[in-house]
Amino acid sequence: MRQIHFSAWLLVVLSSLLQVLIFPLAGLYVLSWVAFAPLIVALLRARPAGALEIDGSVNLQAAKPGQAFLLAYISGILWYAGTCYWIYNTMHEHGGLSAPVALLALFLFCLYLGLYHGLFGLLLSLSVGPGSDNRRALLAAPFLWVAVELARTRITGFPWDLLGTAQVDNISLSRITTWTGVYGVSFEIVLVNVAVAAAFLVHRKKRSTLLIASLAAAAVLQAGRLVDPPALPADRAALLVQENVPVDATWTRDAFERTLRELADLSVKAAAADLSAPPDSKPGKVDLIVWPESPAPFFASDPLFREPVSRMARAAQSWVVTGAIGSAPAMQSGRSASEVFNSAALISPSGDWTARYDKVHLVPFGEYLPFPRLFAFAGGLTKEVGEFEAGASRAPLEAGNTRLGIFICYESVFPDEVRQFADQGAQVLVNLSNDGWYGDSGAYAQHLNQTRMRAIENHRWLLSATNTGVTASIDPYGRTVARLPRKERGALVAPYALTSVTTFYTRHGDWFGYLCAIISAGALLTRFALRMKAGMKAAASS
Repeated sequence: MRQIHFSAWLLVVLSSLLQVLIFPLAGLYVLSWVAFAPLIVALLRARPAGALEIDGSVNLQAAKPGQAFLLAYISGILWYAGTCYWIYNTMHEHGGLSAPVALLALFLFCLYLGLYHGLFGLLLSLSVGPGSDNRRALLAAPFLWVAVELARTRITGFPWDLLGTAQVDNISLSRITTWTGVYGVSFEIVLVNVAVAAAFLVHRKKRSTLLIASLAAAAVLQAGRLVDPPALPADRAALLVQENVPVDATWTRDAFERTLRELADLSVKAAAADLSAPPDSKPGKVDLIVWPESPAPFFASDPLFREPVSRMARAAQSWVVTGAIGSAPAMQSGRSASEVFNSAALISPSGDWTARYDKVHLVPFGEYLPFPRLFAFAGGLTKEVGEFEAGASRAPLEAGNTRLGIFICYESVFPDEVRQFADQGAQVLVNLSNDGWYGDSGAYAQHLNQTRMRAIENHRWLLSATNTGVTASIDPYGRTVARLPRKERGALVAPYALTSVTTFYTRHGDWFGYLCAIISAGALLTRFALRMKAGMKAAASS
């Protein structure tokens, strides 16, 4: 088997760098239209064919399946290392792991998730037509990429930074997600990258024309970021409290009671100040107070926590949602009452604790330890955060006449799971999160963009209440209409409105992703059938 040409490795490194730059903190979103083109070119021009071109340059052809997997796998490893580097700090600073072990954990993480890039490269190489005809592979590439993203979401359960999220600020383009979910934007991005790559795979005489056409298409699509529709009406207001509680705080009873008293006083005073403001300066009376997921030991069954929160709800005459640790299933299912849950409790204006949502999709290594014997070395982080059980329902919580779709932290990166709240009648989405674990890395901004995409897909207002930021009100176009500065304690009067429309994506979920997977499977089966037919024909002629 011929060796991979050096130029292919350079293209892989270039593509990996561009892929990192399109997500926060760098956030060079415009590069998404060309970030994958070098990788596609590398996969389809990876090895010497033996003969030289007319001008004396090396004639290159598509990589063999094993070579293609390796090239794309390296790209995936580099991409995850450059984008999810914050895992090292989380494991080291908060998980109790030594620096070398935390670095090993990040490396193993990159090796694992990079397999999906490798799978894309493998499938693309298998799509190459007879005689290294790249046209079939180029046509299949957008479908293959979306199919791989769907697999990453469904199988591994870590759809962090799906490609389409890079265009969350592109209102005109991102509206396609109300039909296809974020996968539709991923498809568009890869399609343009394919056109750019094709310009470098055709004869030089046609290269300029095709390159200009593909870049023009990218410019037209990117121009959607220049479109800013009028502000959407908001006739309600929620008070989002940013607690700014240190992740590694030491808790005594005095510290607990002081923190709780300060947060309750802040909430009541902010709600009263909003009530006294002129009517024309606000969207409406604060009817909902939201406290985020918190590192504080707030147990839903603890009277020292319940009673002050109930008094706060009565004083503010408002519904309250608060992050808490639930000590019994919200929906009885015969499980032990000693089990603990990462929960969101709902308290009525009269101070009654009326309902609770238990987080369904837990964070591996953060909220539970998968395969404990295999990953015993990473148990420190779980002990710092908690060993939680998974909840069983995504039904909205009833706050009077308002149906709240509440999800917690990491759950916001799962498109199909969040849309289930809206499908069951949630009129506004509420995300409780503690992004303090990530420090000042790009993770908080990456998380916010993914949360914003959930608002767009379901055409819902979304209230994001976080411990350290970003605490914000997000409209159905994904725009952040109000926010608090990070790492400051404060209360945000967040405008919002109730919405009962059901988008196509809300109703039908990841249909587009599955369609791409089916088309990809059909393309590969057709290619195998053609190869078998050609082989049989060659055998018969000999």
